Amino acid sequence: MADSIPVPFDVKLMNVTASLVFALFALMMLAAGAWWVLRQPFFPLAGIKVDGEVTHNNAVTLRANVAPQLAGNFFTVDLARARAAFESVPWVRKAVVRREFPNKLRVTLTEQQPVAHWGDEAGSRLINGFGEVFDANVAEVDDDLPRLDGPVEQAGQVLGMYLVLAPLFKPYDLALTDLTLSSRGSWRATLDSGAVIELGRGQGEEVVARTQRFLRTVTPVASQYGRTVASVEGADLRHNEGYALRLRGVTTVVPDLPKKK
Repeated sequence: MADSIPVPFDVKLMNVTASLVFALFALMMLAAGAWWVLRQPFFPLAGIKVDGEVTHNNAVTLRANVAPQLAGNFFTVDLARARAAFESVPWVRKAVVRREFPNKLRVTLTEQQPVAHWGDEAGSRLINGFGEVFDANVAEVDDDLPRLDGPVEQAGQVLGMYLVLAPLFKPYDLALTDLTLSSRGSWRATLDSGAVIELGRGQGEEVVARTQRFLRTVTPVASQYGRTVASVEGADLRHNEGYALRLRGVTTVVPDLPKKK
């Protein structure tokens, strides 16, 4: 028997290359076919299930608002776009969208939980517990919520300061109803008694220390004039060694004396 002739290396290389090309071509054809099938109207979305505690919206309205913004079928619908569509609905903070075989989308919603009004009274903005400002119908929220204001990018800082300062006033039967941070970094507080307190600038610890000093000393100061802390009309804590105080019914203006004839 004659010895077999070895196959040259270049022929082996050509055979391997041809096999790889054919395999790649077959995979591309399969992928193209699968993509074509998935894009056909064989897998339409049959419904959207809405989960989560939804109090300011209802599932029917949500589906009606979002469905027109969705394109494609069960396999090709853009989940990121669907999530953005749900999160654009008022009161929706976060949406998690996933496919539910064979033909539905399941959406889990988290609604906004307002903790304060944001901005002036003419606005319709609120702030949640994460320090995020959002637009909503303020007629749907409790009127007893405090009002915060300041640069929007510092909303979290304003909320944090409110949460620190509000408990300081409670032992004195006072409630912090408004807190504002100016563009120059100065804090102003308004109490339920109507008193306006200029808290000044500085880090949180400095503002808290000034507030505590004011609350510790304002009662004996007011009592010297026969008044209580509820009589405070305004105070300016922006002084290094003390504070300026205005009490209702108390004035330091000396009346003009009658001229001698």
